[in-house]
Amino acid sequence: MPRKPDSAPEFVRFVGPVLAALEGLGGSGRPDEVRSAIARALSISEAEQALRLPSGVQSRFENQVHWARFYLAKGGYIDASRHGVWTLTEKARALGRVSPAQGREIYRTVATEFGKSGVKTSAPEDAQAGEEHVAPATDAEHTFINYRESVAASLQGLPAAGFERFCQRLLRESGFEEVSVTGRSGDGGIDGIGVLQVNALVSFKVLFQCKRYTGSVTPSQVRDFRGAMMGRADKGIMITTGSFTSDARKEAVRDGVPPIELVDGEKLVNMLERLELGLRPRRTFEVDAAFFEQFRK
Repeated sequence: MPRKPDSAPEFVRFVGPVLAALEGLGGSGRPDEVRSAIARALSISEAEQALRLPSGVQSRFENQVHWARFYLAKGGYIDASRHGVWTLTEKARALGRVSPAQGREIYRTVATEFGKSGVKTSAPEDAQAGEEHVAPATDAEHTFINYRESVAASLQGLPAAGFERFCQRLLRESGFEEVSVTGRSGDGGIDGIGVLQVNALVSFKVLFQCKRYTGSVTPSQVRDFRGAMMGRADKGIMITTGSFTSDARKEAVRDGVPPIELVDGEKLVNMLERLELGLRPRRTFEVDAAFFEQFRK
């Protein structure tokens, strides 16, 4: 069904909330912080946050917030140059609170600018709410998304024992020592153990749990893991190829109990990028449409 003239892809509803979330976070934030703030502000249920795309690589909520961020960055409202951190620009601060109508206008303006440079960015007219391809992107953005999806799919395709060995390698590359996989069933969900040497005098014993699936880890699973590690280690790490619900993240840092570090699928890929583990960096270029636009005037 063709779109109405004033309509826009579903992700555009998050344009204003992304900016508002960053404002509330002090002007900058990491993707998971932004999503949590949006979920609280819009009362998005845990079930809706956990709803996955057909590929299982991302939740629809995460996917749509990502696309809102992409258009805001292309419009000059967000600076994402520092890896893993989104920052409001002066242009965004000058806007104040963005209404849904303004969000649609930002989307249309960015799509039009890219249209002038020959880059297709408009969403397909027959896109349905549940479809995975919410909006096309530039070739550079496709490259960014495609390799991250490929990495995520590769991790999800590993056997359980293989994913445990991968986590062991990842922790070693991240500075942990004496990392071993227990490989024992009935161990309360403990998959391995390692030691983090902070300095010559201080070290921490750390237990970790590996969850290789596409779903979302719940608060009860965080509590179960904490119960299993009590009295056995100073800290715990939960690593999943999926995601953590907002309540699970709250449970991980609840006062009065040992904190649990959470590593979701997105953070896993970020770590692999930083460590250049399983990824070979390649230089690429992206057209800066705004640069050429100044010469049209």
